[in-house]
Amino acid sequence: MDKDKYIGRLLDDRYEILEVIGIGGMAVVYKARCHRLNRLVAIKILKDEYSQDEEFRNRFHAESQAVAMLSHPNIVSVYDVSSSDEADFIVMELIDGITLKQYMEKKGVLNWKETLHFAIQIAKALEHAHGRGIVHRDIKPHNVMVLKNGSVKVADFGIAQITSNTSTLTKEALGSVHYISPEQAKGGRVDNRSDIYSLGIVMYEMIAGRVPYDGDSPVNIAIQHINGGAMKPSQYNPNTPKGLEQIIRKAMALAPKERYMTATAMLYDMDEFRKDPTIVFAEETQAVDGATKVLPADLTQELDAQKPATIAERTAAEKNESMLPKREHRRQTPRSNRAAEEDEEEGRSRAATIAIASCVVVGIVAVIIFLVLLAQGGLFNQADMVSVPNLIGENYETLQNYAGIVVVRQGGEYNDKYAKGEIIYQYPLAGDEVVSGTKVFVKVSLGAEPPVKTMEDLVNLKYEEAEKFLTGLNLGLHFIRREENSADIAAGYVTRTSPEKEQPLSEGQTITIWVSTGPKVIFEEMRDVLGMSFENAQSILNANGFSNVHQNPVDSDRPKGEVVGQSVEKYEKIDVTTLIILDVSTGVPEIPTDPSEPAGGDSPTPTEPQPTEPEPTQPDDGTVTLDYVFVVPSRTESYELGIMLDGEWFLEGMTIQPGATTAQVRLTGTGTQSYDLYIDGVYYATETVEFDPDD
Repeated sequence: MDKDKYIGRLLDDRYEILEVIGIGGMAVVYKARCHRLNRLVAIKILKDEYSQDEEFRNRFHAESQAVAMLSHPNIVSVYDVSSSDEADFIVMELIDGITLKQYMEKKGVLNWKETLHFAIQIAKALEHAHGRGIVHRDIKPHNVMVLKNGSVKVADFGIAQITSNTSTLTKEALGSVHYISPEQAKGGRVDNRSDIYSLGIVMYEMIAGRVPYDGDSPVNIAIQHINGGAMKPSQYNPNTPKGLEQIIRKAMALAPKERYMTATAMLYDMDEFRKDPTIVFAEETQAVDGATKVLPADLTQELDAQKPATIAERTAAEKNESMLPKREHRRQTPRSNRAAEEDEEEGRSRAATIAIASCVVVGIVAVIIFLVLLAQGGLFNQADMVSVPNLIGENYETLQNYAGIVVVRQGGEYNDKYAKGEIIYQYPLAGDEVVSGTKVFVKVSLGAEPPVKTMEDLVNLKYEEAEKFLTGLNLGLHFIRREENSADIAAGYVTRTSPEKEQPLSEGQTITIWVSTGPKVIFEEMRDVLGMSFENAQSILNANGFSNVHQNPVDSDRPKGEVVGQSVEKYEKIDVTTLIILDVSTGVPEIPTDPSEPAGGDSPTPTEPQPTEPEPTQPDDGTVTLDYVFVVPSRTESYELGIMLDGEWFLEGMTIQPGATTAQVRLTGTGTQSYDLYIDGVYYATETVEFDPDD
């Protein structure tokens, strides 16, 4: 066997190709060593037949650079994209693991816990990518890597997008066609919901041990996706929980509008199922943050009266006489009437022959229509699609507002062709059809390369992009990477550099780059807010750092607006970003009057009880309870607030978040009382509170 031409070569004077680790339809994946950072990486090099196509190469680099902006623990990182006379390639994180497909082949049917474990991580990857305007278009187990620690990473975002624009449904597409959405099969418009459909198929395969649609050709499988009617996963695996099956079937709905609108909404339902595996989602129940619990109608029941989706299935159905109405009719035929039975059998045979012939004709016509639609790029327009304008050459600072897109600056680089401030790169490309509201990422020219180079503003640039830019200065710079928390800058992006921007750079200088690890994870103790008004409970929880507080109205005989339940137990230590749901009373239900009760009778006429406000209140002993707002200092970092009353601690350890100026606390007392406020244990001020019984 001939030696691979890239083994042993040094690409870009940096990447030493070591060995082949995978071969795909359009690229070969190698293990390589980055000599500049002394780390192992994976390099995907385009095959010769693709690298010779200039239009394809341009698309390849545009898509890959866009994907390089993604930074998420469940997405394979893209470090570099390069084009030279040697090769066109992308440099990626080297994953020590196997594909989800290989994992499934080893284990067979996965239990619901493993299915949910993997699906949640894939959905989180999609949530991150979709939020940055990138649709994968080829979610399948082959593109999901399973690491030794059980986590997963989704790969081939950029490659998947290019492939979807160039491939046809040939045998090479067989691996992907099992997972494509109906709109992809039709050649129609693709958006986030197409990835959600594919994730539903992957979940189906994990729990059922097989894909929902299969056949002997890609076209045959694609038509099944268009027709729908898959068996329920529970028909292959009876241990499939009902709630999980509902999530899978909602994701797999034929019409995009019947699926989850976002990966976030799907994640919400998966989290609800995770907390209660016995859950069965109800119809027409609106969930928090846009996750809808309205599940599509049972597709299997809808299609029971229809013919099978494929010609092969129809033929088998006729041959096996599996249609229930015919079986029932046969059982009703008198056994003694032999002649009548033979006539009926002959009639059924003629009907079956006609039906099969008709189905063949219909199937051929469907294939022709499908291929025409595929060639034309689809005839299914969406009202919310817009065409991306050409931004190349425009000045970023004076850029006009374009309807339907949001322009986001990605970074800059020296360029002799374009003046400083002019856009030199954009993604998506000019002329692309995108969903209204899509972000268009641009790079801006820094002007001609100066003789004395200075540090540019690299803040909010992905670390790999910053490193790539500095390397391109050809000064032989060395890099030290530091990490720090940041509430404002996403994980993986630069927060600051040393030297700072506009400082001169010298040959061989060492550059320190600080990179965000995301917001600091803060754990706080859940407060007991039962019996409070929702507004008071929310204020207290917000003051303690809990920012994700929602209410859930429930019927209760407690006063309207009172908190009667909390999703997190009191005193439990949790991440302050955790979703907290408070059950809030809707008030005493109205007592209906009895229409049969005679007017003016002895019995009093029931009246609707009036809800009472819980604060301020005045018990019989004359004390007053009220929610008092203390003014506290605004600081850039969180601190602990303590309150003393008559030399005793009244409140200890209330966390005040950065920027907060008030703290609401429930007080009970009479007359006038003085409260001493302490900041991190140090006396701050004394606040006098009037308990007015007339309030």
